[in-house]
Amino acid sequence: MSFSKRAMFWTASLILAALLLAAALYARAMRPQLELGTGYAARVACACRYIGNRPLQQCYKDFEPGMEMIRLSENAADKSVTASVPLLAHRTARFDPLLGCQPEPFKGRDYVIRR
Repeated sequence: MSFSKRAMFWTASLILAALLLAAALYARAMRPQLELGTGYAARVACACRYIGNRPLQQCYKDFEPGMEMIRLSENAADKSVTASVPLLAHRTARFDPLLGCQPEPFKGRDYVIRR
């Protein structure tokens, strides 16, 4: 391998590593917002599905703009809906006949807002 090809390989490798590091840091910084968004989506979709008796695929219409990356899944046996952003965040809301759709307790990291 010639010097220029080796230099190009190492330069491309360093750029790729920098991009992966930047993506990981960005995902870490966005995690509190993703947890909030998935919690909101789970509760809205649970109400849509079990209170409104609509199919789960119609519940995407109730989402706010910017929530397109959230995916929904249903557990009919538990009457629960899980909203997730793949590999980053997920939250579940469960239907209770007396209380309606209630989010499951948060089991993740406590986030502190620093000013």
